[in-house]
Amino acid sequence: MQTGSHELVRIFGGHLGVQLHIHAAEMLLESESRRQSSAQVAAEQDDGIAQQTLSTQILRGQAMTQKEIRVGIIGANAKSSWAKVSHVPAINGLPGLKLAAVATRNEQSAREAAEAFGAEHWFSDPFAMIDDDQIDVITISVKVPEHRELVLAALDAGKAVYCEAPLGRTVAEAEEMAGAVGLLHTAIGLQGRLNSAVRDAARLISSGKIGRPLNARIVSTNIGFGPALPSSYDYFNKKSCGANLLTINAGHTLDLLEAVLGPIIEVDARTEILWPVVRLTDTGEESLRETADHVAVLGKTQSGAVFTADIHGGVAPQDTRSSFEIRGSEAWLCLTGDHPYGFQAGDLNLTSNIPFAKPEEAAVSNGFMGGAINVGEVYAHLARDLHAGTYNTPGFDHALHNARLIDAVRRAAERGERQKTVPPERAGLLTQVQ
Repeated sequence: MQTGSHELVRIFGGHLGVQLHIHAAEMLLESESRRQSSAQVAAEQDDGIAQQTLSTQILRGQAMTQKEIRVGIIGANAKSSWAKVSHVPAINGLPGLKLAAVATRNEQSAREAAEAFGAEHWFSDPFAMIDDDQIDVITISVKVPEHRELVLAALDAGKAVYCEAPLGRTVAEAEEMAGAVGLLHTAIGLQGRLNSAVRDAARLISSGKIGRPLNARIVSTNIGFGPALPSSYDYFNKKSCGANLLTINAGHTLDLLEAVLGPIIEVDARTEILWPVVRLTDTGEESLRETADHVAVLGKTQSGAVFTADIHGGVAPQDTRSSFEIRGSEAWLCLTGDHPYGFQAGDLNLTSNIPFAKPEEAAVSNGFMGGAINVGEVYAHLARDLHAGTYNTPGFDHALHNARLIDAVRRAAERGERQKTVPPERAGLLTQVQ
């Protein structure tokens, strides 16, 4: 294999559950016909999209209906990586998916990852893996600054792409990547919204059983962004990285809120740096923190419900707690979790003072403290979309909405002024889960 030099480590993420199945042949033919029609319309509307590219995308969809879906992970380090505790067990635990290849930053770690995870092939050059015709889905689980180049290369190669959140360092980067998707399938790592307890909470609210949603209170904690951390994670302290408490944990938390209560339409916010000087545990040096380690949001949803969200890091693993309490005019419900990475990274428990059906079993239930549960649900949704030619998995357009929402929170905190948010173009699909 060829050698390359791209950083491939990513930390925060999550899990969930739903059964993977393949639609009947008639449905596949119908959906493929719809895809061809969409390709023709898109080509007529946008001369910038080459007909050859559209045909390649359609043919790729047809091929996937007749074989298992082969996934290649960029960032699957066997020693320490989010992919190790979530993506790998999720793929290996789902029927119809195969971990075909892994890519890391050097030959030794790539070989070790392939052996540890049971992948058929390894690459020390991620772009070589992207260009491999045997790979159907490219999963990008690396540091945020590396997302853009890898995502655009994978899309240019006609691949389906699953990228960790946030999609880019800035709204502009997210816009560029979302704009390059065309007819390809994408998935964004905002997996907490697909947890079965979250979907049950959304159904309870939409059914009217708790009455009119009045207010919600969220507490979201995690072990990161405290007074000390290893030097390898010092990049989380730097604004230029685009990966911080606001873009990661607040992004996941507010996305979960929108999954249950619908689109957020306005926000007030305050951000603080409680630990301005961070001790690097392995070197003994000190680093200046440039990004907030505490975020407080007060907002309102399109349904009229008001909410507060308290998001902070620096919590000891045994003390991490995440809770989402919703009070309605007739009843209440609450989602809770205790994963050290936050809401997105573990199973959640739903309680209420009204009866409800027990949440369905997760499609995948392994990984670090259940780290593959919600990630497994993203793969299950993506696989169904690839087989059926549908586009129901939260993808890069959803990632762009989340980036714009978090940017509104940032502006509210910086300016001390309430910010209106722009509801997503496909609000019913992208915000409130079914």
